[in-house]
Amino acid sequence: MISYLTLIWNYGLRDILDILLVSTLFYRVMLLVRGTRSVQVIQGILLLAFTTFLATEVFNFTVTGWILQKFWVAGILVIAVVFQPEIRAALAQLGGHSTFHWALKGQLSFVEEMVRALQECSEKKIGALVVLELETGLKNFVETGTRINGEISTELILSILHPRSPLHDGAIIVSENGIAAAGCILPITDDPHFAKVLGLRHRAAVGLTETSDAVVLVLSEETGQISIAKDGNLERNISFDDLRKRLYDLFKSKDDRSILKNSSQSEGANL
Repeated sequence: MISYLTLIWNYGLRDILDILLVSTLFYRVMLLVRGTRSVQVIQGILLLAFTTFLATEVFNFTVTGWILQKFWVAGILVIAVVFQPEIRAALAQLGGHSTFHWALKGQLSFVEEMVRALQECSEKKIGALVVLELETGLKNFVETGTRINGEISTELILSILHPRSPLHDGAIIVSENGIAAAGCILPITDDPHFAKVLGLRHRAAVGLTETSDAVVLVLSEETGQISIAKDGNLERNISFDDLRKRLYDLFKSKDDRSILKNSSQSEGANL
């Protein structure tokens, strides 16, 4: 049995794991440097590496090859200095998360973008109303606002929520992991027991969740505190760490339900 497992390891499994590990490392590096100046630095390094190969292995340029090879001796230190922020972030993630969580958060990276934007708005006391669509469609409410159909990013959310933006006072509706619309009008709860100290945003958040399964995030412009509305109930003063965890759990479970639903539909079609 052991010899059989050793044979599998030596002839196939080891190479597959090796390729998967390298692919994961390259993927994480690309996620870290995407959208930064480091992309240009990587392009320069690759070009320099290709030039070194040509000079030493193809054309046998003695002087040029010697200079480039000496550069690569000190190049490790140069790369460490240039990529210091990215390396530090990668090591921090390595210490705090497993490979499984890396893959999951790569797919749900928009959650971090959303939380980062809300956190910045909280610090500046900018109010916000963000609706997360689940199973119940919110097309009627999307049509009350301005269509965005954009990828979720911190910069886009901050531009929408800027106090001088014409879309600032309405709700942002997130659908299919993207921003469907902004400046949307939501129904107001008519619950007579609703706290009088809470404003229109909180009433609108609860009002929508009374008639749908949506989850609504409310950021108070007076206190900078975040609240979550779900099933007609409002949970106030949520920490941003807790919010981040809840959103990951929410969208992870949503993806799982979607997979199960698609699987059931496929089985029904085959029958």
